[in-house]
Amino acid sequence: MPVVAWITLVIAALIIAVVAVGLLRVILHLRHVHTTLAALLGGVDAIADNTSTVPAVVGSVNLNLAPVRAWCETV
Repeated sequence: MPVVAWITLVIAALIIAVVAVGLLRVILHLRHVHTTLAALLGGVDAIADNTSTVPAVVGSVNLNLAPVRAWCETV
């Protein structure tokens, strides 16, 4: 095999190795972003649960405030 063919193969192998390392770095960064977004989504779900709408508990709040309302009407 001529020397030019060997040089071409070495250069091609170097280019492929550099591209593979670059793609590996991209994969690692994307995995880090994925874990960060998963944690963020968990936090957003917790906030959504803690700030649920009020109509679900209005009935019990009104029952607890009935004595206060009765007292205010006597004043």
